[in-house]
Amino acid sequence: MASRYRLDPIEIVTLRHVRSLIASSSARGGVLFFALLYALGSAFSSGMILIARLGGSYTVTWLWGSGNGTEFWNYPGLLVVAPWGFIEAPFFPTLAMIVVAIGVGYGMTVAFLLTARLLKNRSREAGGATATSAVAGLTPAMITLVTLGACCSTTAAASAGVGLVAVAAGTTTNNLLLNNWFLGVFQIAIVWVALLAQELLLIVYAGLFDPSARPGSGAAAATPRLTGRSVAIGTARALVLVGAVLWSLSMVAEWTTVSPATASAGLWFQWIVEHQVVAGVAIAVALFPTGTLALLDRLSRPANLAVRGLVLVGAGAMLWSPPPFAAWGLDGFVNQVLFVVGAPAAWGPLSPGGLAGAALLFRWGIEYLLLAGVGIGFAVRPDRWIGRLAVGRGWSVPEGRTCPAPSESGPAPPAGASSVPPSP
Repeated sequence: MASRYRLDPIEIVTLRHVRSLIASSSARGGVLFFALLYALGSAFSSGMILIARLGGSYTVTWLWGSGNGTEFWNYPGLLVVAPWGFIEAPFFPTLAMIVVAIGVGYGMTVAFLLTARLLKNRSREAGGATATSAVAGLTPAMITLVTLGACCSTTAAASAGVGLVAVAAGTTTNNLLLNNWFLGVFQIAIVWVALLAQELLLIVYAGLFDPSARPGSGAAAATPRLTGRSVAIGTARALVLVGAVLWSLSMVAEWTTVSPATASAGLWFQWIVEHQVVAGVAIAVALFPTGTLALLDRLSRPANLAVRGLVLVGAGAMLWSPPPFAAWGLDGFVNQVLFVVGAPAAWGPLSPGGLAGAALLFRWGIEYLLLAGVGIGFAVRPDRWIGRLAVGRGWSVPEGRTCPAPSESGPAPPAGASSVPPSP
């Protein structure tokens, strides 16, 4: 058991436990069923498949370009006209839909298997985690269904999903409809991150989901109990993860209006340091808080200070960029607030784009302020602030340390019990 549920980053990012659960349960047919169900629903809702009484005969046409060089991501495309309707399959939107459908197939199948096992082996101790685990298992499907058909939006049926993606990425609905390649990238990234959360669910609750685990075994004993503190910490980590993924993807969204080939040095600094460096650290902290601190602790002092300094610069710029830097394209929370309140141009106000109202408040709170806080905490006092995101005995970081010492990892497991690490 210990070897099956160990914390291995390579296994986590490749979804080893998700794939192993499906293979051991002979549930590959379920993956195919849910993937086809999603793909068909997405194709119909987006207008890729349209049922109409057209008459005539079958014609198959390959489309190699738009004629004016625009929307290159849609080509080569396939157009099939039949007596009962037509099928429109642009290149990248179709590819993105297939990838997302496979992800939904995995997510829904795992959700079904986990729910069935919990209902079958329900006990007083495991019952408290049943609802939370089942909801977490359904996460990939719920997130993807929100943007159903958005990867190939050609009809108003998908406009609500496109609007949500636009709010999350800090752009406008019209811009995304003109640059629909970003919607596919967005969906693929979101579903993959949701599947990562499902992978961690299998690792953390190994004692509940593995049929060979017995009450009192090491696997079951390592399963963290649901308390108010663990729920609060889990919610905080989920918000950090969601905000970081959206913040990273918003760089790609900006490429729909600003060509990377002609972007200024200031914009590239914003994209790399503000977006990717801060988002990367936030994702690592949300998924592996203790592992991230341990890795930071292994760095030499100059490298440690350099990494933390770079994160501090990026997180600080997310809060406020002084007027000289704002003129170069760097924007922060304060710069956008100054624009909204109508501050003089000398103060460095910058437009938040097409966002306003609740959408703008969401972006400010979940992306700018939350991620900037995580970045500053990581840079200034990682042992104190990032260590608070770790849950479970032996995973809280003692004051004044950047990683737990071996002697602080909690009592040794009873003889004969398997040793399974708690929550990452």
